Amino acid sequence: MDILVAYDIADTEGVGASRLRRIAQVCEKYGQRVQFSVFEFRLSPERIARMLGEIQDVIDRDHDSVLVYRFPGRLEDVRVRYGRSEVHELGHPWVL
Repeated sequence: MDILVAYDIADTEGVGASRLRRIAQVCEKYGQRVQFSVFEFRLSPERIARMLGEIQDVIDRDHDSVLVYRFPGRLEDVRVRYGRSEVHELGHPWVL
């Protein structure tokens, strides 16, 4: 299943800076960053549940916001990109 996660951490300079780093680390572990606070994922339902649990453990529910969009098909089929193109697409191997 493909999902998109966008997050907004309320305080990025004080105590929120740690939450911002931690949420990015969780997202980087499971998917690919496509904007500063936006990630794309192709995961099984079990891995989605695990990742979302980790995200919920990090955020401050009173101040932070996380949006999760689930797509019935592949993100490539519904995504339109304008401007600079990224070299790596979701689901393709990376050669470092």
